Amino acid sequence: MKKTVAIVSKPAHAVLPQVAPELVAWLGKRGCAVVGDRETARYVRGLRAMDREKIARAKPEFVIVLGGDGTLLAASRAVSEHGIPILGVNLGSLGFLTEVPLAELYSTLETVTAGKSKVEERSMVECEVIRRKKRVGIYSALNDAVLNKTHLARIVDYDVFVDSTLVANYKADGIIIATPTGSTAYSLAAGGPILLPDAAAFVITPVSPHALTNRPLVVRDRSEISVVVKSSDEEAYLSIDGQVGEPLMDGDRVICRKSKNRVRLLRTGNRTFFDVLRTRLKWGERSGG
Repeated sequence: MKKTVAIVSKPAHAVLPQVAPELVAWLGKRGCAVVGDRETARYVRGLRAMDREKIARAKPEFVIVLGGDGTLLAASRAVSEHGIPILGVNLGSLGFLTEVPLAELYSTLETVTAGKSKVEERSMVECEVIRRKKRVGIYSALNDAVLNKTHLARIVDYDVFVDSTLVANYKADGIIIATPTGSTAYSLAAGGPILLPDAAAFVITPVSPHALTNRPLVVRDRSEISVVVKSSDEEAYLSIDGQVGEPLMDGDRVICRKSKNRVRLLRTGNRTFFDVLRTRLKWGERSGG
């Protein structure tokens, strides 16, 4: 029985007209059945196409992401529940998750298809939106859940609780609940710390808080984080990985806890997390001595 491999691509990327057909042909020559999201199928005649959100139904052995971290985040939400591994191929953008350069795509795939790759698991955060004691939404994020304002001129009040204990009332542009993976995303830009990917923790980071003494807080990932929105007549918004979400109303409670699902990333090289940080953040290399 043929192995199935899925391809998910960044929309309208300049290299896809060349890369996508070549990749599908390469996989086909090695006995793999290939499916792709509709973006990939635009460039490959006859490719079986599926909506990205439904691609796990094809039961692929693994998913190849052609793009950047945003494309990988979308793919992760689609397949994490099913435990399907993801190989992230960076097409030139800044990426902490899509580690494989395009130039190393086929040598990496040789390793993966030979069963010589490793799987690195990343935790996710699950967020439940409660309105008037009823659940109105539930989401999973690999990077972060962000509660922020929708109007430029005003800040919003957020009551933040950890395991039902009040932490503080924050007057701020927003509150970020970040996983270790997400600690290098929006939370980092807002002044939060970098966590190692396997750290058993979440980061609560206020965005432009009114009180200068409000600082990011690291809590155990066994904790339940609850944020109550106090926005009077101003709406706030919940954003999941910066891609999906919904408006929040005054009194809404967003409850965040560790998801039972984990994202499985295929790794083949010897790059450490610190190698990635040095490369992506332009940290200085070690001097001689």
